[in-house]
Amino acid sequence: MDNEPRANESAPRPGDRDTARPTAPAADPFIEHRRLLFGTAYQMLGTVTDAEDVLQDAWLKWHAVDRDTVRHPRSYLVRTVTNLSLNRLTSARATRETYVGPWLPEPLLTAPNAAQEAEMADTVSTAMLVVLETLSPAERAVFVLREVFGYAYAEIAGFIDRPEATVRQIAHRARNHVQSRRPHGDTDAAVRERVTEKFLAAADGGDLNALMELLAPDVTLWNDGGGKVTAARRPLHGPDHVARWLLGAMAKPSSAGARTTPAALNGELGLLVALGGIPIGALTYDIVDGRVRHIRFQVNPDKLTGLRHAAGGETE
Repeated sequence: MDNEPRANESAPRPGDRDTARPTAPAADPFIEHRRLLFGTAYQMLGTVTDAEDVLQDAWLKWHAVDRDTVRHPRSYLVRTVTNLSLNRLTSARATRETYVGPWLPEPLLTAPNAAQEAEMADTVSTAMLVVLETLSPAERAVFVLREVFGYAYAEIAGFIDRPEATVRQIAHRARNHVQSRRPHGDTDAAVRERVTEKFLAAADGGDLNALMELLAPDVTLWNDGGGKVTAARRPLHGPDHVARWLLGAMAKPSSAGARTTPAALNGELGLLVALGGIPIGALTYDIVDGRVRHIRFQVNPDKLTGLRHAAGGETE
C-alpha cells in the first residue's frame, strides 16, 4: 500500500495549468472518486455495510499518507480499497461457512434509468453478485477490476501485487467460471415491468393460481434471514411450493400492515417490502420467457440497513 502503482492517467506536463489566473482549490480525490471506490468495494464484498466500512478505512489511510508521494491519486485509492476489500473478504468467507441458511448479497437501491447506472446494472445485479461469491478473493478482485472497470492487466498486477502473467491467468479462470454460472434472463424493461406488476398483484391479492402461473416450472427461491428472523433455511423449488411459501410469509402476523412496492434494486426492477416506511424485505428475481425463475428474498435486518438509510434520504 505504500508504493504507488502506475496508472493510465498521464502526469501533468509543464504548461498544462494557466498560472496567470487564480484557480479554484482542487477537489479532494477521495470525494471525486468515491462512487468508483464504493462500486469496487461493493462488488467485491456484496454488502453495503462492508463497502462503507472499507471506504471509511480507506479515507483514514488517504488522510494519513504523504500526498507528495502519491503521483496518481485515483490509482492509489483503488489499490487501497482493493486490498482492504481483499482482507475483509478473506475473513468473511470463513464466517459465511457457518452462516445460517442461504447467503445473499445486501440489496442496493439504484437508478436504472440513469445512463451510468444502466451500464452497471448487469454487474451489480443480485444474480451476478451471487455468482461472484463462488470466486476466490483474488479471482473476484481481478474480475471486478478487469471486467467491470476495465483496468489493464498491468495495473491490476500493481494493485494486488501479483505478476502480470499471473493476473492474466486469474482473469481467464474467473471469466470462464462466471460465464458458466451466470444466469441468463429477459432484459427487456417492458417485460420486467409487466411481470412485476402481475407478480405484485397476485401476491397482494393472495391469488395462488395467478402467482403460480407467473412462476417458471423450475423456479427456485432463496431466502436470507441470517438467523436473525424466521426464514426458509433451504432453497425452495417448484411453483406450488414457492407460491404457497410466499403467500404464507406475507400472511404472517409479523407482516401485517407491510406494503410491497416496485423498486430499482441492484440495477433492476424488484420489490421492496416496508412496514411503517421501514424496509423489512427485498425481492430480486430473474425472468425467463416471461416467467419468474429465480427469486432472492432478503429479510436479514443486518443487510437492510443500506435500504433503510436510503429510504431516509441517505443514498449512495
